[in-house]
Amino acid sequence: MQDNSSEIKEIIQKDIWGSIQDFLNWGIHVGEGDKSIHLTVGLLMLLTFAFVVTKFLLKWLRYLLTRKMETEDKQKFTSIFKFANYVIYLLVVLVTLSAAGIDITLVITASAALFVGLGLALQELFQDILAGIFIIVDKSLQVGDIVEVDSKVGKVFEIKLRTTRAITRDDKVIIIPNHKFISDIVFNYTQNHKTTRESVSVGVAYGSDVELVTQLLEQVAAEQKRVLKNPKPFVLFDDFGDSALMFSLNYFTNDIFGDLKIKSHIRYNINSKFKEHGISIPFPQRDVHIIQQKKQ
Repeated sequence: MQDNSSEIKEIIQKDIWGSIQDFLNWGIHVGEGDKSIHLTVGLLMLLTFAFVVTKFLLKWLRYLLTRKMETEDKQKFTSIFKFANYVIYLLVVLVTLSAAGIDITLVITASAALFVGLGLALQELFQDILAGIFIIVDKSLQVGDIVEVDSKVGKVFEIKLRTTRAITRDDKVIIIPNHKFISDIVFNYTQNHKTTRESVSVGVAYGSDVELVTQLLEQVAAEQKRVLKNPKPFVLFDDFGDSALMFSLNYFTNDIFGDLKIKSHIRYNINSKFKEHGISIPFPQRDVHIIQQKKQ
């Protein structure tokens, strides 16, 4: 009796397993010969399982990469994560089909040619996106920074994955590709601190009282509201110019974005004080010597 019962169990198990295999192998066949593709229930279930596992891993990886970022920075990565998801899901499909015994050589060859073409066409775009990722992750550039790019000074008000937007001193918006912050020389006036040193140059006529000139320039700096008292402004006797004695008034300010107005006020006051004390600001001069030859 025991032998019969064990044989019955084996027969039942074989029947069940055979039914399962038949169910998993049920499907349709596309193509002919070696290039035919068998779309079966088992293949679809395998693809579904691979998608579920991949989605879980991508979600965990995204959390791992962005867990220390602010909400605004996380939102900037939405588009790049979507693009990465599409690429990874495509790779999962190809790997799963290959593991199921389907020849994907033709698909890979066509995809490789397509991706090479896209890579060449979108090379600069990828550079901008990678640079944007570096900027956001390492905080090398932040909203509110004053930067100078291609001789244009602007205050950053928006950082995206591909571009950075800044407003200039004349209220014009400049759109800066992010790769410039990686490949070009960019001045960031406020990355270390908000205080910068600026200067205004002026020339006075030869024979002027240089001590008085120094005192007047120091007074001008002391009277400016947006010029910091500490660090203290100072005056340098820069050079003996062709037509003037050259001085520079060096001062510190924490309003670099409005520095053009500060320099304008300083020049107004310098001109006024020099007139009041009889110090002239010469224009370029040349001494011309005429040599007459004697007639023989």
